[in-house]
Amino acid sequence: MNDTKKFVLPALPYNPNDLSPTISSQTVDLHYGKHHQAYFNMLNTFAEGTKFMDMDLDEVVVKSFEEDNKKVFNNAGQAWNHILYWDQMKPGGSNAPSGKLLEKINESFGDYETFKTNFTQQAVGVFGSGWAWLIEKDGKLDLRGLPNAENPLAHGEHALMGIDVWEHAYYLDYKNVRPDYVKAVLDNLINWDFVADRLR
Repeated sequence: MNDTKKFVLPALPYNPNDLSPTISSQTVDLHYGKHHQAYFNMLNTFAEGTKFMDMDLDEVVVKSFEEDNKKVFNNAGQAWNHILYWDQMKPGGSNAPSGKLLEKINESFGDYETFKTNFTQQAVGVFGSGWAWLIEKDGKLDLRGLPNAENPLAHGEHALMGIDVWEHAYYLDYKNVRPDYVKAVLDNLINWDFVADRLR
């Protein structure tokens, strides 16, 4: 097999301690270095010798979900989810959305504060492990709370932003207080310029 076709964990776009104190370097080391890496390792294991090795990661997510190939999908989904998770954050963030993105948030949710409240409620409402997503659909924005590895891509929708609400994402820093973690990430780490660039 050609090693260049294997799925490879992308480098973090910042240093592991750059998200502190909102997300500690200890959490980043565990979450990125152990969990995210493990999803790529397992994806390579389960995809080896199959048609999935000839696809890009987006295709693997969609096809494995369609075919209910849980072993491949769970790892491909989590690999994809976490790439967006890390890429959408930036030390200091860009504080708040502006321009077209803010217009769409106001149109869809009333205002930015209401969006944050609704997003946090969506994240808290995910039972057990999963993700809270901001999506763009038919020109408007909406929220999705999805279990485990599921993401908007698998459901034919376009994700703008996603926050991981698996316990490994926040337990070292926030214990069992999921709302505090979600609010802290929204207020301090989201790079809203990155989110705006994902608008279609």
